[in-house]
Amino acid sequence: MYQQILVPIDGSPTSRHGLDEAIRVAKLTQGRLRLLHVIDELSFALAMDAYAGYADDWLNVLRENGRRLLDEAAATAQAAGIEADKVLCDSFAGSVHQVVNAEAAKWPADLIVLGTHGRRGVGRVVMGSSAEHILRYASVPVLLVRAPEGESKGEPVQAPTSVSLPTGALAFE
Repeated sequence: MYQQILVPIDGSPTSRHGLDEAIRVAKLTQGRLRLLHVIDELSFALAMDAYAGYADDWLNVLRENGRRLLDEAAATAQAAGIEADKVLCDSFAGSVHQVVNAEAAKWPADLIVLGTHGRRGVGRVVMGSSAEHILRYASVPVLLVRAPEGESKGEPVQAPTSVSLPTGALAFE
């Protein structure tokens, strides 16, 4: 059960929450992680807007940052005693959710674990939700790990609450 766990990471605090939870699940199931970082058209366009260098440098900077994020996440998993491999997808093969779901099918993953902001209302409409799209189109179970309420708003975060689930169920509503 859940031997191959796909963990999309983007360097955000919510992504870190997803990684931490994936490590906990992998410890329980003696599973392994595949860490995935996707460079898509949106991240490339934002880099072009924010980066003042030459056009040829934009993709290289994104690749370098992606490799650094993957290395840091792999080190975190390794420190916890969990085996993890890394995949950097920079082929612009589709949106983030399409690439994540394709990787889940190709590997094949038993579970996808990712952090989510848990936006609602106007924030969700304006910002969209990669997590929601991954969940909607995934062919394997998805565990969404919501960031603590104040974290996405820059407020102090309270200590997380620990919940024990009977029979190790991973279904949330």
